[in-house]
Amino acid sequence: MIKRLIPMIMLTLLVSGVQAQDDAISKFFSKYMEDENFSRVYISPKMMQMAGGFLKSSSENSDQDAKDLGELISKVRGIRILSTDTPNGKNLYQEAMATLNKNKYEDLMDVADKGSNVKFMVREENGLVKEFLMISGSGESFTLLSMLGSFTYQDLNILSEKTNMPGMKEYQNGNKKK
Repeated sequence: MIKRLIPMIMLTLLVSGVQAQDDAISKFFSKYMEDENFSRVYISPKMMQMAGGFLKSSSENSDQDAKDLGELISKVRGIRILSTDTPNGKNLYQEAMATLNKNKYEDLMDVADKGSNVKFMVREENGLVKEFLMISGSGESFTLLSMLGSFTYQDLNILSEKTNMPGMKEYQNGNKKK
């Protein structure tokens, strides 16, 4: 009986640890999503699938870039963006960073410049990026972007080159400096 119970307890702890991380990000979004001082964008997995399918099918007679972008977008499961123009953006940045389990994320880039911070992180599983996270805070603003999916670092590079998503310009500029 005890021998069967121990693996079940271990599995429960492992699953709850993974859920706690997802809950930390979700709780941060939930805490501020009804606040009128924040702009909130949520793009569902179904919408990403539709957009990717539209780009792939409309590009049959079009250029290869649109087709590639369509395939890439269909790999993204969802995007959440929370932003505000507020004088306490640095405090929100620190609060968001404190909610994350940094053992689950790997830093890609950290830029601190004249009172502002931008941090890019990824959560990887089996060699694929499962979450791309960008947190930015300054004296005037705060932005948190969470992109879920199953993509490669090459996919991130294509996204930074071909889209205007928040933070992608900074990601592209930082990537070229390396």
